[in-house]
Amino acid sequence: MDNGAGSYRRFREDGDAEGMAELVREYRDGLILYLDTFVRDIPAAEELAEDVFVLLAVKKPVYKAKSSFKTWLYAIGRNTALDHLRKARRRGEIPLENCGELHADGETLEESFIREERRIAVHRAMRSLPADQRQIIWLMYFEKLTASDAARIMKRSPHAAETLAYRARKALKQKLTEEGFEYEDL
Repeated sequence: MDNGAGSYRRFREDGDAEGMAELVREYRDGLILYLDTFVRDIPAAEELAEDVFVLLAVKKPVYKAKSSFKTWLYAIGRNTALDHLRKARRRGEIPLENCGELHADGETLEESFIREERRIAVHRAMRSLPADQRQIIWLMYFEKLTASDAARIMKRSPHAAETLAYRARKALKQKLTEEGFEYEDL
């Protein structure tokens, strides 16, 4: 049982509020960034992440350990984001793009600028990919999930996820090459 599952079990079965606090500390940032791949709006992604944790706290769904806790949590997040997008589409709302990042300590301004430009280019290229390709890249390379965990979240077979990841990497490489980036530099 991984750390998240143990914390959730303590919260769910024993009412240990610290267990829920541990979950929020451990998974909040990654979940927000993952949800941002759907809504393309950091404040909206933060609200959706809060909704996921509120759902865990109030409804207390059962974690059956068929996958890692993180996979299970991200699947709940994915469903929450898709519900949000369906409702927004019905209301005619369009999500806004709003994201920024501070440079790391010890980095020169030039290194920070180059890193930021590369990050922007990668995100721009990713945003031009179809949603399923963008999602598989995010899960496997930014969240460092296995292909089988990403497949569970996306409700696909592991083989289909691996094929999708291959095609997504190929498409991302092509987009970046078109923008003038050499693949070895990334």
